Amino acid sequence: MATARIVVVGDIVTDVLAVLAGPVAPGSDTSADIRVTGGGQAANTAAWLAWRGRPVTLVGAVGADEAGASRLAELTGLGVRCAVRRYPDVPTGTVIVLAGDGERTMVTQRGANLRLAPGHVDAALDASADATHLHLSGYTLLDAGSREAGRRALAAARERGLTTSVDAASAEPLRRVGAAAFLSWVRDADLLLANADEAAVLAGPGSPAAQARVLTELTRHVVVKDGAAGAVWAERGGEVVSAPARRVPVRDVTGAGDAFAAGLLAAWVTGAPAAEALDRAAELGAAAVGTLGARPAADGAAGVVD
Repeated sequence: MATARIVVVGDIVTDVLAVLAGPVAPGSDTSADIRVTGGGQAANTAAWLAWRGRPVTLVGAVGADEAGASRLAELTGLGVRCAVRRYPDVPTGTVIVLAGDGERTMVTQRGANLRLAPGHVDAALDASADATHLHLSGYTLLDAGSREAGRRALAAARERGLTTSVDAASAEPLRRVGAAAFLSWVRDADLLLANADEAAVLAGPGSPAAQARVLTELTRHVVVKDGAAGAVWAERGGEVVSAPARRVPVRDVTGAGDAFAAGLLAAWVTGAPAAEALDRAAELGAAAVGTLGARPAADGAAGVVD
């Protein structure tokens, strides 16, 4: 059984999820199935990793409020080790998610996530001697308040001999900070994950394979996700591997990319080849789109570790 720990650094939020019954009616009412759940790119990835049976530590920040306590209880219940600090003067982050027709739109209050500090990351890594890989949510770099913590996470991981991965997070914040700046922060990471919109910001127009090739000039491996069209994996100086998406009924796409990342990392850190890692990623991504909310249920059956 594989025991290598993955350290995930980044955001923890409360998702107020509204699964819309139809198009939004501006200035009027739109019916929806509304629920409050745990969210945040890093927290979601950590949750799916734990569900998959991988030891995982989440490094982040929440408010000293009821929402923060609930988020930590959910994550602990799923088996995530939480190296999370609580701040009494800021709220836990919140995201309003409008989901429908295979898309989701997010309205975000970053809250305590902006308080994540470099020293917090170092302390968490010092306490994770069994870790072999660090995964960073790109939101940590995209927010000026947490940027130094994100940059320190990548540097500290390299100092300790850990491999690293970064999820590009979101296209619009990438546009705001600029592709050149973001790519300078993630240069020489072992793996970069981006969806089609994010890849277009970072690499320009082109096929997912061409975009992945461009980005391997800066990071050693790149995965570009293209929704129902599947995903591609490129290695610097090596081949490009394509994999199809799983064809499953879609209930809610919230957190699907985070689950995809968890499946990918759970396989890759054990030495699985690219094709197998992409297949495991597609498996968890498919599980996520069949679930309302961004995470597996705390009382669901855990995934099997190979």
